[in-house]
Amino acid sequence: MRILIVTDAWEPQVNGVVRTLQATIGELRSVGHEVGVISPDLFRSAPCPSYPEIRLAFAGRRAVGRRIRAFSPQAIHISTEGPLGLAARRWCLQNDFPFTTAYHTRFPEYVAARLPVSPALVWRFIRWFHRPARHIMVATRSLARELAGQGLGQTMMWERGVDHKLFRPDRAPHPAYAGLARPIQLYVGRVAVEKNIGAFLDSDRPGSKVVVGEGPALAELKARHPDALFLGKLGGDMLAAAYAGADVFVFPSRTDTFGLVVIEALSCGTPVAAYPVPGPGDIVRDGAGALDEDLGRAIDTALLCDRKDAAALGARYSWPNCTAQFVKALTFLPSVPAVDTVATPHLA
Repeated sequence: MRILIVTDAWEPQVNGVVRTLQATIGELRSVGHEVGVISPDLFRSAPCPSYPEIRLAFAGRRAVGRRIRAFSPQAIHISTEGPLGLAARRWCLQNDFPFTTAYHTRFPEYVAARLPVSPALVWRFIRWFHRPARHIMVATRSLARELAGQGLGQTMMWERGVDHKLFRPDRAPHPAYAGLARPIQLYVGRVAVEKNIGAFLDSDRPGSKVVVGEGPALAELKARHPDALFLGKLGGDMLAAAYAGADVFVFPSRTDTFGLVVIEALSCGTPVAAYPVPGPGDIVRDGAGALDEDLGRAIDTALLCDRKDAAALGARYSWPNCTAQFVKALTFLPSVPAVDTVATPHLA
């Protein structure tokens, strides 16, 4: 199948959306699908206010349409609600071309955390954007229920996966952990206001607090919490070692739709403490962690969990399964071959 993915979130960003797209595209190509990507690096762009890592592309329907026609896709997936997503949506509607979308970010809550904008107003935009999609891909069932409550019932599951060769329980601890007081409590992710990291760092639980990641709130949090260890951005073996060497993984966000870092931590055998909200509430179970409106109490309970149970839960998630769900969401297409043996690079 010739699948075109349109996304405003792309390299060099490091976040759950980009990592999910990269892994899914790799899996799609490995089984013979032909995948093209329309992303901000193909156009002139400017940094997004308050989120400079995201580049907002200067591209309208015509420019995006030329690239769509050049690729001649059998399926179009619009991954984000940014300028490229808007342009592709308009092109698809004007050319009567069916498309799918994904709801990666809980935008009403995300925007409300940054700007004095009513979530109800943002929901109007979300409903408008996604309503024409044949399917809206979501990572959790609670998110599907939330969208159904907004009149968007055409959802299909698209969960997340883990590289189990990288994220595994037998990793040696990160060398920075040597000499740290136990228990080691870890956060991994973007360091930004919507991630609610302050709730984690403000907790009075004994031990050491470690933050992995970068973002606009980093300097402020470093100044407010000099006793915490900030390791910056990590990847590969060092990220896996940070997960595996921690005693508990703390996920304080209330706005994430899933939390890829949650299943990576679980796959390393690290129990998870989080709020009982969509995302972690759909994942954490079977004694692999704890959910509580009192984050400190969730940390205490998670520290009592069996690491083998955490690893067993993390093992359920894989990128091949995730990609199979993605392809299934395209099944509304008539007479589309399941596999095409030709592969193409990123559109230039």
